[in-house]
Amino acid sequence: MEIILKQDVQNLGFKDDVVSVKPGYGRNFLIPQGFATLATPSAKKVLAENLKQRAHKEAKVVADAKAIAETLKALEIKLTAKAGGEKLFGSITNIDIAAALEKSGNAIDRKFITSGVVKRLGKYNATVRLHRDVIVELAYEIVAEK
Repeated sequence: MEIILKQDVQNLGFKDDVVSVKPGYGRNFLIPQGFATLATPSAKKVLAENLKQRAHKEAKVVADAKAIAETLKALEIKLTAKAGGEKLFGSITNIDIAAALEKSGNAIDRKFITSGVVKRLGKYNATVRLHRDVIVELAYEIVAEK
């Protein structure tokens, strides 16, 4: 079953992608939740026309995302956390990284940051997706609170 995504769906695709899914997943979840529409020939034509009109606007968005990516690469983020030896009391997640980025003047939604759960002191990398074509590796360090 082919569908057109109305919004980004994790592990499936991005907005306006035509993807093939199992019929039950499309009929029972994606379409009723408003995540997708059925990919009929007329819907595909409308989608192609919309994408053609949006192409020049998309170039500006990608350029802005690349500029933000360059500023993120230059950042040195240090997160402080309570620790006993090398082990943290608690953990550091993408929420903490998003808060640190916001303090540095770069507000990025936490759902676009992938870091995993970190429970030890040290240096780590997180992946930040600014656009479907612009993904940047963000280095950060976790230090013990004094």
